[in-house]
Amino acid sequence: MPAYYHSLAPFRELFRTGVPVLTYHKLGPRPSRAQLKGLYVSEQLFARQLAELSRAGFRAPPLANALLAEAAWQPRIGITFDDGFCNAPRHGLEPLARHQFRAIEFLVADKLGGSNEWEQREGEAHEPLMGVAEVREWLAAGHEIGSHSLTHPYLTRLPRAQAREEIAASRKKLQDLFGRSVEHFCYPYGDWNETVRDLVQEVGYKTACTTEFGINTAETPPLALKRITARYPSRNLKAIWSRLSARMRQRWGKPPMA
Repeated sequence: MPAYYHSLAPFRELFRTGVPVLTYHKLGPRPSRAQLKGLYVSEQLFARQLAELSRAGFRAPPLANALLAEAAWQPRIGITFDDGFCNAPRHGLEPLARHQFRAIEFLVADKLGGSNEWEQREGEAHEPLMGVAEVREWLAAGHEIGSHSLTHPYLTRLPRAQAREEIAASRKKLQDLFGRSVEHFCYPYGDWNETVRDLVQEVGYKTACTTEFGINTAETPPLALKRITARYPSRNLKAIWSRLSARMRQRWGKPPMA
């Protein structure tokens, strides 16, 4: 099974075993300086993925509803965006509305209207983050927000009091700004341990997302939700050879000589 989500076919059987939650970061064109190329998904690919899921009968309700055991009769999927990049609503709102899917954007509360400083320190291309007006537009379209901390640190590397501040103050800031309860958290970098998890619970969040690959079932702890990263298909030689062989078989009935 692929490590990343591109299309439904390789994941169809797995998705029948629980509730999948997809992770997106950036939508739209990839700048030439991008280092983490896999974090960009084109608008066209995003729209195709949603259309395919919709045709297969999947619904994407608010995150808490997607996880409800009572709705097990209907295939559900969670759609999450990490970091709050401007290109997510710019390229995502229309296809989400077209398929009546709901998504949640995990925001870095102290960086609203700023940029991806934590990535730029590692040489990544500059990308602007949603400001207050853009978040309000996202909410007005029926989507959710959650906290991705104040500044996007590795929480397990911080003193307990500082980690708590990142977790608690980000929730309060988002609630004060947007006038609604913030019930979902996402661990920056997927970095968490029992201490961090307990702080998330103490502050009052109902769920927290990790970067652990997998499907969520009734046994999955709500503060350790599993997710699957969506990205464009691999450009490695094996994938290129597979596509070339398929085309040759269609044309001549056999693959080219190796």
